[in-house]
Amino acid sequence: MHRLQLTAVAVLVVGYAALSHYSASTPDAKGLGAALSVGPVFLIGLVLAWRWTRPLTALLITGSSCAILYRYWPAIERNYEWADLAQQCGAYALVALAFARSLFAGRVPICTQLAAQIHGELTPAEIAYTRRATAAWVVFYVLLAAAILILFFTVPLRIWSLFVNFAVFGLMMLMGLADHAIRRRVLPRHPSGGILAVIRRSLIG
Repeated sequence: MHRLQLTAVAVLVVGYAALSHYSASTPDAKGLGAALSVGPVFLIGLVLAWRWTRPLTALLITGSSCAILYRYWPAIERNYEWADLAQQCGAYALVALAFARSLFAGRVPICTQLAAQIHGELTPAEIAYTRRATAAWVVFYVLLAAAILILFFTVPLRIWSLFVNFAVFGLMMLMGLADHAIRRRVLPRHPSGGILAVIRRSLIG
């Protein structure tokens, strides 16, 4: 069941990335690009409205949102790349913020939480390392968000799309492999920990 769910998620992610890059590379596909850019945020907003508000309020929010979307769709279609930029930068900035907040006093760093879930009680050395690993992921995601913003203004949209839709995932994998390699050297008791262990555990249950 876990593998089926992960396969479905992977197919959706790859399909979305491919369609997004196609729309960025094809002048006549602005409508598709706008739909891909606004659609996920729009649907998430409506789902939250129906979950967190009364049915009548949610119905009013849905109707108003659809009317606004219909009214301003031509402008959205012409400028959808700005929505893409906001989504991409915002997503990675929020991830960086989540990792950074976990480093505050009285909180448990995210990498420490993941390691504890996999291995149980951690030694002081492991706690210290996972705290530093969490800080490293903060820096990684901040740099990623900054790179996305800078490239948006310095390279053609097609190249930017290749970076955000495909290269970013490669960079994340490289960061995970680096974490894994360092962990094997400094924490021999649990050489298989880290992000790769989390992924493997998700795959096999």
